[in-house]
Formats: sequence, C-alpha cells, structure tokens
Amino acid sequence: MWFQVILVIALIGIGAYLVRSTPSPRHLAIRRLLVLLALLAGVVMVVWPGLLSRLAEFVGIGRGADLLFYLAIVAGLIYVVNEYKRSVQLTRANTQLAREIALTEARLLDRIAELEARSAPDAER
Repeated sequence: MWFQVILVIALIGIGAYLVRSTPSPRHLAIRRLLVLLALLAGVVMVVWPGLLSRLAEFVGIGRGADLLFYLAIVAGLIYVVNEYKRSVQLTRANTQLAREIALTEARLLDRIAELEARSAPDAER
C-alpha cells in the first residue's frame, strides 16, 4: 500500500516537472545522478536477481517483475517528459534564430538599397 503512495507521488512529481518553466544546471546534475543510480540498480539486479523479488515483497508488491514494471513506467514517463521539454526548448531556439535571420536579412537588403541609391546619382554623371 505505501509503495502505491510513493508511485503516485512520483507521478505527481513528474507532472510538476513537466510544468516547470526551464531546466537548470541543478536539474542536469540530478538527472545524471538518477541515471547513474539506475545503472547501478540494474547491475545489482543482474548480479542478485532474487533481491528484486525480496524488495517487491518488502514494499507489498507480489512479484519482482511487477515492481520492475512499475518502476519502468515511472522511468519511461520521466524520459518522455524530458524529451518533450527538450523539444519545446529547441523549437523556441529555432524560432528565435529564424526571427533574427529574417531581421538581419531585411537590414542587409535595406542597406544595399541605400548604397545603390547613393551610387545611382554618381553613375549618371
């Protein structure tokens, strides 16, 4: 029962992270730490497979496979949210770059037209 509460809190935390405005260096450090912990947990589960079943029983879940499934769902959601936020960030950056390129091109064309207008009277003489 209490593991279900932890899973619900984790899902609420993922939702809160989704609506957070911008990632910071602290989030990047936390993300890297979580990846390292997940890799370490994976190595431990491969070396001692019965440990997952005992951990599942300890938290009130029948089988280790069920625990692994629940954790995989949470990890998958975290991945999807991170990729979504990264996609939004890249889209915003591309939009800003496109605007700056368009403005620079317009300024350049205005300057070329201005220089051509200045040199046109000189060419008539």
